[in-house]
Amino acid sequence: MIKIKQNNSKVENYYQKKSGYKLQYPPTEKAKLLMLDNFPIMGKLTALRFIEWVLENNDGVVALPTGKTPEHFIKWSKYILQNWNKKEIKQMLSEHGLKSGKKPKINRLKFVQIDDFYPIYPKWKNSFYYYVNKYYLKDFGFSKEKALLIDPSRTGLKKGEVLEDVFPNFLVDLSLRYRKAKTKLETRQKSVIQAVDEFCRQYEEKIRDLGGIGFFLGGIGPDGHIAFNVSGSDFHSDTRLTNINYETAAAAATDLGGIEVSRKRLVITIGLETIAYNPDVCAIVIAAGEAKSEIVAKAVQEKASINCPASILQRIKNGVFYLTKGAAKQLEQRNLIALSQRKKLDEKEENKIIIDHSLKNKIQIKNIKENKAKKDKFLAILLQKSNKKLNDLKKQTKKSLTNSIEKSQKSIKNEIILHTNPHHDDEMLGYYPLIRDLIKEESNKNYFNYLTSGFTSVSNIYVLKQVKTVLDHIEALDLEKKFKNKFFKKDNFSAKDKELNLFNKGVAKKDEKIKATAVSLRMTRNLLDIYQIKSVNGLLIKLNEIIRYLKSVYPGQKDEVKIQKFKGAIREWEAEIVWNRLGIRSSQVIHSRLGFYKGDIFTEQPKESRDMQPVYELLKKIKPTIITVALDPEGSGPDTHYKVLQAVSGALEKYVQKTGRTDIKIWGYRNVWDIFHLSEINLAYPVSLGQFSQMHDAFINSYGSQKKASFPSYKFDGPFSLLSRQIMISNLEKIKTCLGKDYFLKSNNRKITSAKGFLLIKEMGIKEFFEKTGEIKGVMENIL
Repeated sequence: MIKIKQNNSKVENYYQKKSGYKLQYPPTEKAKLLMLDNFPIMGKLTALRFIEWVLENNDGVVALPTGKTPEHFIKWSKYILQNWNKKEIKQMLSEHGLKSGKKPKINRLKFVQIDDFYPIYPKWKNSFYYYVNKYYLKDFGFSKEKALLIDPSRTGLKKGEVLEDVFPNFLVDLSLRYRKAKTKLETRQKSVIQAVDEFCRQYEEKIRDLGGIGFFLGGIGPDGHIAFNVSGSDFHSDTRLTNINYETAAAAATDLGGIEVSRKRLVITIGLETIAYNPDVCAIVIAAGEAKSEIVAKAVQEKASINCPASILQRIKNGVFYLTKGAAKQLEQRNLIALSQRKKLDEKEENKIIIDHSLKNKIQIKNIKENKAKKDKFLAILLQKSNKKLNDLKKQTKKSLTNSIEKSQKSIKNEIILHTNPHHDDEMLGYYPLIRDLIKEESNKNYFNYLTSGFTSVSNIYVLKQVKTVLDHIEALDLEKKFKNKFFKKDNFSAKDKELNLFNKGVAKKDEKIKATAVSLRMTRNLLDIYQIKSVNGLLIKLNEIIRYLKSVYPGQKDEVKIQKFKGAIREWEAEIVWNRLGIRSSQVIHSRLGFYKGDIFTEQPKESRDMQPVYELLKKIKPTIITVALDPEGSGPDTHYKVLQAVSGALEKYVQKTGRTDIKIWGYRNVWDIFHLSEINLAYPVSLGQFSQMHDAFINSYGSQKKASFPSYKFDGPFSLLSRQIMISNLEKIKTCLGKDYFLKSNNRKITSAKGFLLIKEMGIKEFFEKTGEIKGVMENIL
């Protein structure tokens, strides 16, 4: 039985006891942490800890985060505060050791805004100034008079002057701090930069005059940043105007309308010393999802370093990480404890330990020796618990990997395959080479279902380009004739296929004019449908209206609904292009546009009638024998993936109940947002150099809106197809380490011999899939 270490927080003690782990396992862990089952429960804990602190410090100083990370914290805090006198809340507070007598007076607290972009206007809804006013000052009830807010939009400006006058295109050159201005404009810029620097100095001074921050809550960025203190920020840094790195710019791209904007934008942020100035500060950093596990492990297990700013929590007396199990996945000591408490390990868990040892020590599985195995803590526990000998475990793991490869080479015939996708390039980036083979086999029927419209990944710059293309070619389209022939009728799939064939003809001939004509036809079709336009003149009017609209909105502004639909239709067109290359008709590509996807900062949960029913109806119609799903864990990559998984799982559960079918195979895939462990999969499909070229060519020539990677991964500065390639190459390197080069050199299968990468699939039966998605129900129970 693990002895539980106590601390001063009753709320933290409650969740610590529930987890069965200590707050910290030194010397491996250099910071305190709590592990939670899922993201919503973490939000509930954070809200209760905040309430607890406020009850003890009713006139204290509070700094709370922005973005998607605090979603469940905000919802739970509001719910508790708004329903304070209800029996349910009193009981909840009592269970967590809190008194429910007097409701905390939030308006007595001093609120401190943590950071914001610069330059930016406070009225813009993607400014953090707007966020904190909406979600904290208004919804929580903080006093604006007592709040310290970051709004230097008028700082240093003359009367009648606006930010764009001083910083055209919002470009700020911080080298002006140290060099002489060369022009009149640079002189103004230097003056404003100095004024903003003074604003930052005074902001820091005001925080310190208050005694520093008493309660700090933040997330952790991909480079370990907290607030906008990116990797390399000094532990003694204070409030400042500064640049950001690529990882942070990529993470902010959606907020600001694309990486083209975010990588040029500066930020104002409180410093690491600002957070740690008050020696009694309660500093909490929250992280959800396996995608955060690597940087979390670095912050917790490695020595505190400016390379990982969140590691400053190691130096803060009351600093603690709140982590979901996924985010804590790479914490060694907790994994050892979890392993030692298991009575029996299944085959996949055994294989994982063997594979991990092989990869960590860079040796083939067959060469793992008994003496070295016993020095590996995980392998030593496995050998202790298992009734299998090391040689048997090695053979089992090796056989599992070779079976995964060999199984992928068996012909797949007479299948009805439904490829489901959260976004319009997910399956393409996950397993395009395999899809080509599935389509090549004539006895298979392939359908592609895109569950959301994907409009958030289409930049205004790209839409403007598409609209201007239509205007430039409108005279050559012979629209009057096409109106009479009902070419643009919504269900005219033959006409849609003509547009697709024309575009790909242009790709084949490298003829931009042909491609532009095809684009113009499809964009016209989309506009006629969305805006119910009946004439060529009406189309011209609308095209010019859209141009004016796009030029009037600020980068990252949430679009009106019809522009969202138009952007989504662009993504749908691109998805149809890529499969038309392989002979798939537009009638085989289904766009569901599920209603939960609205572009809001906090995405709605899927609903049965609105989001699951359309998928269920499709299942009834096509009767698939194989269904592919994006199998990303919660909190890894866009939360759209996880919510689409909920919708598909709910629809399939209903379909199975109604039909009694249990013969359906589920293929779980991942792409650029998360990676399978080799022990998790049972299909490893070899990818050749030629297939890499085909995938990249198809991506670049089909997904025009993604070509410049406006909304990229923080892992890679470039198009997703090249990142997908990197991941598949990495999969091969791991498999080669485990099996050895001879396995490939001596294989009689040319695809295996010539492999330059591997794509990985987890094949499941209905029962296993529902077990896998069963965690969703636990998550849903804690969502407000």
